[in-house]
Amino acid sequence: MISPLDDITVIEIDSWMAAPSSGVILADLGARVIKIEPLSGDPMRDMGRPAKKGEGRIDYDFQFDVDNRGKQSLQLDLASPAGVEIVHRLCVDAHVFLCNLLPQRQQKFSLDSTSLFQTNPGLVHATLTGYGTSGPDAWRPGYDVTAFFGRSGLYDAMREGDDGIVPMARTAQGDHTTGLAFTTAILAALRMVERTGEGQVVETSLLETAVWTQASDFAVTAVDKAPVRHRARHQQFAPTVNRYPCGDQNWIVFNMPEESYWPKFCQALGKQEWISDERYLTPSLRFRAMTELVPAVDAILSTRSRDEWGKIFDEAGLIWGPVLGLHEVADDAQADAIGLFPSLRDETIGEYRTVRIPMRFANATVVPGGRSPKAGEHTRKILQEAGYSKSEIDLLHESGIVATGVHIQE
Repeated sequence: MISPLDDITVIEIDSWMAAPSSGVILADLGARVIKIEPLSGDPMRDMGRPAKKGEGRIDYDFQFDVDNRGKQSLQLDLASPAGVEIVHRLCVDAHVFLCNLLPQRQQKFSLDSTSLFQTNPGLVHATLTGYGTSGPDAWRPGYDVTAFFGRSGLYDAMREGDDGIVPMARTAQGDHTTGLAFTTAILAALRMVERTGEGQVVETSLLETAVWTQASDFAVTAVDKAPVRHRARHQQFAPTVNRYPCGDQNWIVFNMPEESYWPKFCQALGKQEWISDERYLTPSLRFRAMTELVPAVDAILSTRSRDEWGKIFDEAGLIWGPVLGLHEVADDAQADAIGLFPSLRDETIGEYRTVRIPMRFANATVVPGGRSPKAGEHTRKILQEAGYSKSEIDLLHESGIVATGVHIQE
């Protein structure tokens, strides 16, 4: 069985997590992805939370791995003309140039689309930034907490009430969401090159992807005004669209249309009398009564555990979900059934689990392509395949233009 992109070569110059997450999707889809790192390495290396196995720590950066597995690593100095020449030479036979360099840095290193199209007129030139490549903030470095969550209004929209504190996102949520959007643009551009034979320039940013994730809100906000911030659970839309703690302090969440599910909801809670209660006869009445309904539901749910209630809600045909902890998701039967956490094997740390990209194919191979590369691990191999002789590579190494990794035998 073939892989969808096993005839595609990607040259990747980026760092941190957003753009690399797109590169790993392309790698898992079968592309050859050459990650070009500075001589100091991607700054994301060794920044991840260390993992434990038993009583000891595992000396492996799993967070870097998940965005860089299956790639090849070449280290070089972009500030040198010879380093830029290497990139151009690699782009001759490449299909995609993927980067998160700000526009002025692309021009400084002759890696902008105009320069690279002179080398390969059929290249896809793909750029991911924090705020876009034009406008007053095109120069501004962006991270997911600043550009995706902060500047987009997402953090503010998630506050509870006007005086609620700003929440904090988990690591790389905005990065990985933007990586999916970036990958979509790259795949569409590859199709355009196939049809027209002309190179394509595509881009996305953390800011615009974040706004798209809130499109349902902005569809109204763009022509009206911002939605009201709801304070805690008492001001959610309805008792059937809310979240509640159970007796074991685990939470559940409901998302059910009131008109069709309110009677079922009441019956599952053992509160049939609420169905005909004059205080709760209509959605508007129930909304006005939320300050009393929510505590009442809390008291009922406190009598059983989350899993016990789950069986009751399934039998009643309710639309609900458990609020799982991360450790529970990793061991969830449904996650296992759809292969969310496949295993990889490394010669040093042995077998370990990683996270699958969120797509599956019935008639193609889409699997993680192996562990992430060590910095400069493939420098010699890549340069040799690009036509550099051993003596040329030695000279580049001795001149400090490329690095081949301390673990590589010279």
